[in-house]
Amino acid sequence: MYAAAGRANLTPSFWRGRRILLTGHTGFKGAWASVMLADLGAKVTAFSLAPQTEPNLWQTIGQRVAIDSRHADLRDMAAVTEICKTAEPEIVLHMAAQAQVRESYRDPVGTFASNIMGTVNLLEALRASPGLQAILTVTSDKVYANTETGLAFPESAPLGGSDPYSASKGATEIVVRSYAESFFAPLGVPLASARGGNVIGGGDFSSDRLVPDVYRAAQKGVPVELRYPAATRPWQHVLDCLTGYLGFAEYLANRGAADPPSLNFGPLTDESMSVAQVAAAIGEGLGNGQAWKQASGSFPPEKQTLRINSALAAKTLQWRPRLDANETIAWTAQWYADFANGKDALELTRAQISRYGT
Repeated sequence: MYAAAGRANLTPSFWRGRRILLTGHTGFKGAWASVMLADLGAKVTAFSLAPQTEPNLWQTIGQRVAIDSRHADLRDMAAVTEICKTAEPEIVLHMAAQAQVRESYRDPVGTFASNIMGTVNLLEALRASPGLQAILTVTSDKVYANTETGLAFPESAPLGGSDPYSASKGATEIVVRSYAESFFAPLGVPLASARGGNVIGGGDFSSDRLVPDVYRAAQKGVPVELRYPAATRPWQHVLDCLTGYLGFAEYLANRGAADPPSLNFGPLTDESMSVAQVAAAIGEGLGNGQAWKQASGSFPPEKQTLRINSALAAKTLQWRPRLDANETIAWTAQWYADFANGKDALELTRAQISRYGT
């Protein structure tokens, strides 16, 4: 399956048999990462909260993916410490988070606790782990102080965040840098962060997220209601993003230092699409001729423009998205359409992973 993965900047022999600790595997990106890592032959220990949606990609495929799957809360220091102790990871991919802006307005305390203190608990537990070779913490493209100039943020841009979610991720970046310089660099263990764009792909069934909402609306034959249809985001396919994450982790382990300490992963070209454009295209792919309408009422503020600059990832890792905007939407819509027609979620996921690697 991964015969051509080297051209996507992954080395299958690096991952085969390597002990991996993955957090957040019951989430959308985490489920895809679990399949990729298991099929590469990695020895994966994963923990996360129990699946939060019905259906849920991991709940649908998990019994057939060869990883050690556990349920635990990052806010539970004792549980996190025990998992780190038994897993003895060589590579850590920290993807678990409260990842939604509107939920962060509803529950700011839980968001800050999960994203900031959850990361602190994990890093503190990992300080006692022997054999560590690299730690990669996934944050967000929303870590930057966004004044909506329309310019793409490089990794050197100031951190910020006005909504609780963005603020929690900006603060997590500071936590990561502190632990990297204070504790892990002296041990020779690189600790870095990856800042991904807005990721879409098949199997995301999260609540209050654009593509799953479009899918659910199409299933009912009604338009999805959009709060901010003109907002633009750096959309990318989950496989482009995850290939970047895994490639960065591999690079860090081989280099032995967090240099650079963070990388953006998003579209390299100016392919910003509005929320309405993505909704219309996905809806069309699912046979919904009236994919969206303007939502009524008032809503918490959200940034209308967001772009990130991924040139450093291209230079450092020779990483580039392999799917353009049209392909990203087509692959995503096809996954959902096939799933709605009764096809197996794991087979659909593996088929796209295989196609991506050719």
